[in-house]
Amino acid sequence: MSLLEVSDLEAGYGPVTVLRGISFSVEEGRIVTVLGPNGAGKTTTLRALSGTVRRSGSIRFDGKDVSKRSPEKLARKSVAHVPEGRGTFTGLTCEENLRVGAFPRRDKAGVAEDMKRCFGYFPRLEERRDQHAGAMSGGEQQMLAIARALMLRPRLMLLDEPSLGLAPKLTAELFKILEKIAREEGVTMLLVEQNANLVLKFADDAHVLEAGRIVLSGTAEEIQADEGIRRSYLGV
Repeated sequence: MSLLEVSDLEAGYGPVTVLRGISFSVEEGRIVTVLGPNGAGKTTTLRALSGTVRRSGSIRFDGKDVSKRSPEKLARKSVAHVPEGRGTFTGLTCEENLRVGAFPRRDKAGVAEDMKRCFGYFPRLEERRDQHAGAMSGGEQQMLAIARALMLRPRLMLLDEPSLGLAPKLTAELFKILEKIAREEGVTMLLVEQNANLVLKFADDAHVLEAGRIVLSGTAEEIQADEGIRRSYLGV
């Protein structure tokens, strides 16, 4: 069953159109990646889905039209966006950032339980719970951004460049945790990632963007196996 269905999505900034009528779907429980060169429209795709840029077209989430929903209302529908650059609140502590992630919720006991769950995935955050986010390392801030999104109890996570600025060892560790979250908790993921070799080993399905249009779609395994596709569109 498709959790997310996108049809003829256009999006951009001011008079500039970046996405030019893209259509795709994301099946519930799947990990789907959007690949392509710089400027192809990958980040704009996630921003359009979360309602933070000008957009038109159809977006259906769990069978309902959410094309006109604000970012706050989409969050209340259990759509969590982890933006490029992490977007942590640097003046707040680690724990306060996590509580911000749970802002739509009213179940205090559940929020406390989910904070423990996040610390289970990211033990480093428990060690840093009283530290201001601005004093944390880049890797710790990325962990915090993902954990903050988990505090929403999302059904769909939109992740923009989760490996950006991270050392290879930390990147590999982070992707193992993301895969665990997806498989064990059934969280559907749609992510943008420049490291095509890494993400194609992690994802189930992939869409390749070029100049604001989807030029290829298939399973991650199919795209990874086709050397011509990887050379032509992914530069690997």
